[in-house]
Amino acid sequence: VQLQASGGGLVQAGGSLRLSCAASGRTYSNYIMGWFRQAPGKEREFLIAIKWSGGSTVYADSVKGRFTISRDIPKKTLYLQMNNLKPEDTAVYYCAGSFGLITSSMSDVEKYGYWGQGTQVTVSS
Repeated sequence: VQLQASGGGLVQAGGSLRLSCAASGRTYSNYIMGWFRQAPGKEREFLIAIKWSGGSTVYADSVKGRFTISRDIPKKTLYLQMNNLKPEDTAVYYCAGSFGLITSSMSDVEKYGYWGQGTQVTVSS
């Protein structure tokens, strides 16, 4: 599975962005996809993940109410809608994929074996 993330850019605080992640290759019913981010000097941080089949989600507390994950199954594309962006949201955002994770593991960065190239999001104050 190959992942291609896009949609990053520069936005003012309070603004919105939608990131996309196109998956190529076969996605099985137990496929999991997630969004992570990494700010300079910090570890990669889990944001949101979704089960490809069924659509159940896991959110990090830091983004609940502001970020939403969705997927378009026929297009094999994952989305991250980010609203009310803050300067501390500035980071490189990555999409990632895995197979067969249980819900409690969906936030574990080490469980994901497929990664997109990352897209920069910069939020100005």
